[in-house]
This record gives sequence, C-alpha cells and structure tokens, in this order.
Amino acid sequence: MQTDQTVLTYTLFVGVDIAAQTAMVATQRPGAKASRSLTIEQTPEGYSSLLRQLQTTGSVPGQVLVVMEATGSYWISLATRLVHAGFAVSVINPAQAHHFAKALLKRAKTDAIDAQTLAQLAMILQPEPWTPPPQIYYALQQRLAQRDDLLNLRQQVRNQLHALVQHPEVIAEVRARMESVLATFASQLTEVESEITTALSHDSAWAAAATRLQSIKGVGWVTAAWTLVTTLNLTSCDTVDALTAYAGLAPMPRQSGSSVWHRPSIGHTGNGRLRTAFYMATLSAAQHNPVIKAFYTRLREVGKPEKVARCAAARKLLHIAWAVVKKDQPFDPNYALG
Repeated sequence: MQTDQTVLTYTLFVGVDIAAQTAMVATQRPGAKASRSLTIEQTPEGYSSLLRQLQTTGSVPGQVLVVMEATGSYWISLATRLVHAGFAVSVINPAQAHHFAKALLKRAKTDAIDAQTLAQLAMILQPEPWTPPPQIYYALQQRLAQRDDLLNLRQQVRNQLHALVQHPEVIAEVRARMESVLATFASQLTEVESEITTALSHDSAWAAAATRLQSIKGVGWVTAAWTLVTTLNLTSCDTVDALTAYAGLAPMPRQSGSSVWHRPSIGHTGNGRLRTAFYMATLSAAQHNPVIKAFYTRLREVGKPEKVARCAAARKLLHIAWAVVKKDQPFDPNYALG
C-alpha cells in the first residue's frame, strides 16, 4: 500500500479485467460509485481509445492509478502502453483480486463486476506501481520460453519414434519424417541457444550476474538465465526471504491458535519456473557442490524424505545465488561452508 503522502496524489482509480481479445474497464473516484464498465479491444487501436477516454476524465495521467491482473501475457502490452503515457499501473496476482472480492462478499462474477472490483481494490489498497522490464528481459524471456517448448516438442517426437520402432514393420517414410523433424528441432535449439548467449552479452549488468551465478556448482547457464529473467536480475525482491517466498520455496506453517493442521510445507504459489529451475539444479548440486552436498546429505541422514531435502537444498542454493549477485563475488565454497 502506498504511503499517506502518495495516497493523496491519485484522484482516479481504474480497474481493467483482461481477456485474450478484449478488456473490460471501470473507473472509481473517492466517495463515488464505480462507473459503468466499458469494453476495449486488445489492439493498438483499442489502447488508443482507452487513453483518449482517460484523458477526458479531468485527471492528469500521474493522478490515475490503473490496476490489472497478471493474466498470462495478455496484460503486458496494455500495461506498457499506459506506463509510457504517464499513468501509474499496478499489476497484481489474480489470487489477490480473488481474495479481495471474497472480502467484499461479492458472489456474482462477470467481466464488468471484476473490473469494478479491481477499481475498488486500486482505491483501497493502492498497490505499488509496476515498472516495465528492460529490453534484455524480452530478448531472453521469449527465447528461453521457446527453448522450453522446443525441448518438450522434441521429447514428444522422440517418444513417438520409440513407439513406432516397436512395430514388427516400420514404414520407412514415416520414420524418415520423424527423424527429419527431430533434426529440425536440434537445429532450432542450437540457433535459439546461440541467440540467448548473444542477447545476454549485450547487457553488461545481466551478463556479469550470469557469470556470478554460473560460478556456483550446479547452476548452469539455463538456470542462470531463468533466474535473471524471473527476478529481473534479482531486483524484483528486496530481501532473500522475499525471493524465497517469490520462488515458492519458503515453508508455510498451517496453524490456528494452538492447533497445528499440518507440518510446514512449500505451496504451489510463487514463480513456478524459478522454483523448477532451482529444484532441478539440486540434482547436480547435491553431487558436485560441496555446500549443497553436505546440506542435502545431512537432511537425508536424519530421515527427511527426498523431496523435502531437495526443496530445502533448492532454497539454500537460491540463498547462495542471491549472495553472489548482491555481493558481486563468485561463489566461494570455503566461505559458504564456514
């Protein structure tokens, strides 16, 4: 929530309910009812139409707070356009909007109601404004995502080819096409990985952070790149504990009063891609990184299940990643062990 001094700067609050093709918009002023919602197209023309309408409200862009949910990738073009036009934009987790609506006892759910709820949330909570990521983010994120897709598609075709050759008679043309597809995937993977390396070299700060991260045994270039993308070079969180929670690796206790419902465990919230990257990194780190190996082995020896031990190791590995980037120093296992 904003400070008291900042609260007074906003005179108009806007809620935007995002969909793939359209967006529903509602406005709210302090002491007044929410406006009737309007629909805009998810196109440059639709964005221009919204800007024109906001400019006729009597509030200057800096006095307008727009709140929208992070729904897939559908929100980012509109959010960026609004920020560049001078509006304050907050992008929130859909779960936050859901819980806010429940607190208001809203049972009906339509796009118009959702937009009005977001406008109310903007006025009451005034979440922190969002800042568009730097160009290097897009250069890496889209290529890393495409690399993941190519790997998944390649594995699907490999599985299909494996099933095909189990037949007593294999049609040569069918097999040849599958092998051709696999060759294409291999070529495209080489191409996109080269582009990732080149893109990273064009930003000195991100490249330096990637070098620091890869000094940690168990953290390869893919984990390093995904760490930079998902955390905006570890600037999206103010503390290592916040980063751990953001990754969904912080144990969450479940209790009420004197009753403990379950043992603390990690949830399914947080950034799944970052969590997966560090969980998978422990497979190597638990064997080759002396700090993680000792930590993981100790947990297993006292009876911790493998998954619990790996999550704890991933959490420790993430703490190390935070330290090497923030201190701008390579990983020193002797220092970490001490």
